[in-house]
Amino acid sequence: MTPPVIKAMSNIAVRLTVSPAPHWRSRRTLTKMMQYHLLALLPALIMAFNMFGLSALSTVGLAGSVAVITEAICLKMQDRDINVDNFTALYEGILFAFLLPATAPWWVVVCGSVLTIVMGRTVFGGFGTNPICAPLVAWAFCRLSWPAAMDIDLNLSHFVINAPLDQLKFFGLESLDQFNYMDLFLGQQLGGLGSSQIIAVLAGGIFLIATGWVRGFIPAAFLIGVTVTSGVFWMIDPEVYANPMFHLLTGSVMFGAFFLAPDVASSPVGRIPQVLFGLIAGAMVIIIRVYGVYPDGVPFAIMVANLLTPLLDRVRPKPFGGR
Repeated sequence: MTPPVIKAMSNIAVRLTVSPAPHWRSRRTLTKMMQYHLLALLPALIMAFNMFGLSALSTVGLAGSVAVITEAICLKMQDRDINVDNFTALYEGILFAFLLPATAPWWVVVCGSVLTIVMGRTVFGGFGTNPICAPLVAWAFCRLSWPAAMDIDLNLSHFVINAPLDQLKFFGLESLDQFNYMDLFLGQQLGGLGSSQIIAVLAGGIFLIATGWVRGFIPAAFLIGVTVTSGVFWMIDPEVYANPMFHLLTGSVMFGAFFLAPDVASSPVGRIPQVLFGLIAGAMVIIIRVYGVYPDGVPFAIMVANLLTPLLDRVRPKPFGGR
């Protein structure tokens, strides 16, 4: 029997037409996600203004404005649509400002905001393609290039209180008697402009988890990593190493757990990878604080974990019936 002849379709356009799938529509948009994240940062900004004054607002305003302008220029140079109204550039500029001392020089704020967009996002293709949390790229560049301008204790030396992590690093455990845990929790400490406002950052993070914009796996694993690792050191020698509560309430731990580590572009996707990511980053915080030269290890710890994201994303549970 002669097999039937299958004739190719004459119209190649019809052959390559793919009908749209019945996607489930959702009202969750990028703009709305950024609006919720900015709203979550508002309590910390209010507390920062209450503690540091107008310098806090000027630093945040300058960082956010420069980031938006830089994003518009980069998009224009690439002949792409200028969509800075989605608030992504504004949000990441403010994240960078929250890591700075409130009295940071204006040129550091401007340079860091430009680097957040150019080096943190644009060189990798724009928002959503960056392998490392964009504000941390700028922070690391500025911290290594101008350490004096980025130093918390040096820039805020006119305050009568001290930076707790600097005291621990340079003066030992005995110097921590001057701090009260409740004061630390209420933000009465020297640190990053917004990252040291512990109660406000915690409230903002819980708000993001409750509204579904952040999954709780990375923040919870991050805090567990910090607690367990610092607890191990503390049990080894409680006269040398600070207890876990001190580490949780100082520096950028809460800020990193809820706003930096869960960055959608540079963090893993799956549940198990997210847990591993958080545990690794949290453990690295304490390792850097104990053995490193920098008092607060949160930014560098998250950057190291970001580099492991492609590897962690390959950790998946076996399918049912798989060997």
